[in-house]
Amino acid sequence: MTEGLLLLLKVSVGLLILAIGMGSTFSDLAYLWRRPGLLVRSLLAMYVLVPLAALVLVTLLPLAPPIKAALLVLAVSAGAPLLPKKLGAFESDAYVFSLVVTSSVLAVVLVPAWVSLLGEHFGMAMEISPVTVAKAIAKAFLLPLAAGMVLRLLWPSWAQRWSDTLLAAAGIVLMACGVLMLATHYELLLLAHWWGFAALVALMLAALAIGQLLGGPTADDRTALAIACATRHVGIAVLVATSFPGPRTAVLIAAYVVASAAVSIPYLKWRRSKAAAASAMQLSQ
Repeated sequence: MTEGLLLLLKVSVGLLILAIGMGSTFSDLAYLWRRPGLLVRSLLAMYVLVPLAALVLVTLLPLAPPIKAALLVLAVSAGAPLLPKKLGAFESDAYVFSLVVTSSVLAVVLVPAWVSLLGEHFGMAMEISPVTVAKAIAKAFLLPLAAGMVLRLLWPSWAQRWSDTLLAAAGIVLMACGVLMLATHYELLLLAHWWGFAALVALMLAALAIGQLLGGPTADDRTALAIACATRHVGIAVLVATSFPGPRTAVLIAAYVVASAAVSIPYLKWRRSKAAAASAMQLSQ
């Protein structure tokens, strides 16, 4: 059952990426590259500072090796296909699409490098090579993205209309898989004790803070980067987790799918309330 759920997780992420391609334009994809300052800050936050925060946590907290592995795997799995779904109410579509695509393309190179470093850190030989990881990420991301953009090019109205529906449906499947995996392997979660859950929540809170600080002067960009840092690419994380022996790391990543919502939802409510207050103040003036 675990293998079936992992496969369904990967399929749902592929559908999310297809939906992103269906809802984006080439102008959207180039948004970040026309703003080098925001590009550098975004990549620094997602690929450097969040992994460093995870390294600090696994160094300071008394965590079991599988918990350490899960935190580090999540930290290096940048590229958040759920980002457009979570940020639907914010006016940052071009930045969101460009950030998702740019970070996921770079993951083809950067994630395998992190895989090698993680293998050295845990003193174990990886079951799959970094080159295999790179090829799998490229295949899992670039193909559905290209297919979605071709659909947008051929049938723009249809693709735009169904993009949000597909995003919502795939997101529900992703969450359901996470819950089912947790229910199936609850005994593994009990072994994590409260330190493991505290570390997972701490990592996501740190990621939100990093994105909020580096998002720049625009409120919507700060919100988008904060959620991007805290919402890791589950498809990449599952792929990397299979490099480690045993099912524990993958199961703990499933716990992240559920826990991420618990941390992100209050943050988004806070950001929406601030945006509403700012709009009301502007109207009153």
